[in-house]
Amino acid sequence: MVRSLRREIRDERVLDAFARVPRERFVAPELRPYAYVDRALPIGHDQTISQPLMVAIMTQALRLRGGARVLEVGTGSGYQTAVLAELARRVCSMERLPRLAAEARARLEGLGYTNVWVRVGSGTLGWPDVATFARILVAAAGPAIPPPLFHQLAAGGRLVLPLGDQE
Repeated sequence: MVRSLRREIRDERVLDAFARVPRERFVAPELRPYAYVDRALPIGHDQTISQPLMVAIMTQALRLRGGARVLEVGTGSGYQTAVLAELARRVCSMERLPRLAAEARARLEGLGYTNVWVRVGSGTLGWPDVATFARILVAAAGPAIPPPLFHQLAAGGRLVLPLGDQE
């Protein structure tokens, strides 16, 4: 998978993070043969794990440099969270679905990530009690940037999100 990402991704740190995160641990056992195919896969609860290229593009766009605190909106399976945790000092991840949050938290702990906090709540509200964040990543498309996220972005920070409809 990392080899195929090299066509689009130039940041070696991002590629190294992908090489360290076992994507098969973030999908159901019956989908593990497809874990490294560049496509979104179902994770239950009418949600998907994003295709690896999209995760890589968004991660590269953050321009993470080690000491950053990152807010991730949309934990999902925890895969993007793990990639971010390889590159950031602290990842605070918001998930609106309690069951997905619990599953992701268990996976991340099982893989030894100690620099990740997962919270259940509306990501559009951010995480004000631990703000500000050097970087904010929103996993799912929305029609506009939620204003609370602007207020939680540190001066000179970077916010990456897909804008527009779901298509």
